Amino acid sequence: MDAIAEPVTQPVRLRGRSYLAFVFTPVVPIVDWLTELDATLSRSPGFFVGKPVVLDLSAVELSRSAIAHLIVSLEKKNIRILGIEGVDPSLLSPTMPPVLSGGRVCEIAQVEPEKPEVRPQVASLLLDSPVRSGQSVVFPEGDITVLGSVGSGAELVAGGSIHVYGTLRGRAMAGVNGNPHARIFCQRIEAELLAIDGYYQTAEELDEALRNRPAQAWLDGGVMRITPLT
Repeated sequence: MDAIAEPVTQPVRLRGRSYLAFVFTPVVPIVDWLTELDATLSRSPGFFVGKPVVLDLSAVELSRSAIAHLIVSLEKKNIRILGIEGVDPSLLSPTMPPVLSGGRVCEIAQVEPEKPEVRPQVASLLLDSPVRSGQSVVFPEGDITVLGSVGSGAELVAGGSIHVYGTLRGRAMAGVNGNPHARIFCQRIEAELLAIDGYYQTAEELDEALRNRPAQAWLDGGVMRITPLT
């Protein structure tokens, strides 16, 4: 009798991978918060489409039905919730996103006024070709430098500063890990959105006098400043 070869079982391969997620922290009244969100989306439609979003409910007390209604309201805006933080698991139904925990919180160390400020050395990512429309470059470990231009619809996300030695037409988000000292530099500014440590400006808010000129963006006491480079 011929031997029957048994099928070889292939082991399941598991790999870890981390993603940068946006965190929404609603405040009451929720209706007003949703109205402000609508205003943001009107300035940059589709910005959160396809992006991982976490809902942090630690600042509000909502019932199960209110949470469900909030999730549906966000889905109607093309915002899909990856998970929920700061909520009692008993308030979530099986059809809701799961409870998340263990997210990394970045804190800024307080430095005594009489001591010089010491900033950690950060890594850098150098791109020697243009970033084309639809491309997304995420480097939370440090600075991003682009020797070419950044196309419309492209996206740069950096833990440190962003340097573009060409035209910046897409979205640039610097200091995403809680670095208010990060800056954005470009040789020609036509950006759709600029953000530093969560503070942002859209193309509609950009001073017309700055367009098509070398510029830098930086934070001044929680307010984003965009000034020409001389």
